[in-house]
Amino acid sequence: MLLREQLMRDHRAALANCLRCPAMTGPVIAGNPVLSPILLIGQAPGDKEGGFGKLFAWTAGKTLFKWFERIGVDEETFRRRVYMAAVCRCFPGKNPKGGDRVPSPAEIENCSGWLQAEIDLLKPDLILPVGKLAIGQLLPVKKLNDVVGKLYPVTFHNHCAEAIPLPHPSGASTWHRTEPGLALLDSALTTLQQHPAWRQIIKDIN
Repeated sequence: MLLREQLMRDHRAALANCLRCPAMTGPVIAGNPVLSPILLIGQAPGDKEGGFGKLFAWTAGKTLFKWFERIGVDEETFRRRVYMAAVCRCFPGKNPKGGDRVPSPAEIENCSGWLQAEIDLLKPDLILPVGKLAIGQLLPVKKLNDVVGKLYPVTFHNHCAEAIPLPHPSGASTWHRTEPGLALLDSALTTLQQHPAWRQIIKDIN
């Protein structure tokens, strides 16, 4: 455990100093350095996250953590028990047509080494990809309807785990607030609640 903790500290120090993507706006944002059996992967920080120094710190985060509260874990506990990462760790900037810019393939590739290091270190039992960009790193996805609500065996960065895809909790999206998204989200959360890795973090709380 002590070796893993040191490796995590070294990884986080290197991550904090990353300057691989000149079009991205820092700072680098990451979750708490917890050695967790669960890895959550978002898309990229929004423009507010840099000020708070944590992922899902604004409106979308409020929705996301309400989902997890429904199955027994509040925001503070989730942040302490689950390693939170993202496909890209810096704010990509605004899209001139509205919303945040989607990271480019080159930027995703630049950041993939950080995810590789975290997979190697954590060896998570369960991965929670949030939103189509994150889901697409693990599974082929054209429509959320086809992937949300199920448990998948995955091999990600040469590590075998299970994945439960979740929709992005953006306020701009109606998918998770209308059918069939509502029912599929409920199914995903029920599947998550029953997963051994989730039960483990609940047990650790109690």
